[in-house]
Amino acid sequence: MRIALGVSYNGQAYSGWQSQPSGNTVQDHLEAALGRFTAQKVSTLCAGRTDAGVHGLMQVVHFDTELQRAPNSWVRGTNTFLPKDIAVQWAAEVPDGPEGFHSRACATARRYAYVLLQSPVRPSVDSGRVGWVFQPLDGERMRAAADVLLGEHDFSSFRAAACQAKTPVKTLHRIDMHFRPAGQAPMRDGQMDCGYWRFEFEGNAFLHHMIRNIMGCLLYVGQGAKPVEWMQQVLNARSREVAAPTFSPDGLYFLGPVYDARWGLPDSAPPFAWLP
Repeated sequence: MRIALGVSYNGQAYSGWQSQPSGNTVQDHLEAALGRFTAQKVSTLCAGRTDAGVHGLMQVVHFDTELQRAPNSWVRGTNTFLPKDIAVQWAAEVPDGPEGFHSRACATARRYAYVLLQSPVRPSVDSGRVGWVFQPLDGERMRAAADVLLGEHDFSSFRAAACQAKTPVKTLHRIDMHFRPAGQAPMRDGQMDCGYWRFEFEGNAFLHHMIRNIMGCLLYVGQGAKPVEWMQQVLNARSREVAAPTFSPDGLYFLGPVYDARWGLPDSAPPFAWLP
């Protein structure tokens, strides 16, 4: 039978999702826990790989096994052997075979969030869980720049050199951004000094470092270092050399893939009270 799992993790301590010789990846720890629970070797495939330091709220994986366990048994049994910052949220039996479920191939879209602290002082208790800028950002300018990226484009300017995607052409369905002030934060030049930005991205697929590279460009525009029109120039150039540096992985969260309802899988990530 084929089993699908929803997995959440804090990526600070790990070298990304994909298995490496070091053994210190989320996939390595998950497969080790599944192996201890089943007393068999288990190989998983995921919906979307994440880089070192990037978090996952609903990573979806699948694997094949001859063992029969209740869904709750897969959750509790696997979590017994996982580190505290990785947890299986749900399990479900799904169809296998040529027309069966595949965590990556069956995903119709993928969703990410980037959480950013805007503050003159660097983060402390949420260090590693949020990105950071010390200058106030102009939301209207960033939204105008983000609109340029919506739709189907060649995103070569936002593609890492090590990207293994077959094509740089992807479709961005939406980019949303919201700002939440931090308490009674002081005003400067009509803008809040302190607070949290939440950027949400949804697309059919993403290139390696694509969101972090887009974030770097949005922040250039939001801080006034580049005009809004610069984003179109970057997109048209199809060259990584013209874009902003890759932004920090700390505030990036994989919210999960989107699947057709026929698979009967959960559609939302688990709630995190501190996530604005």
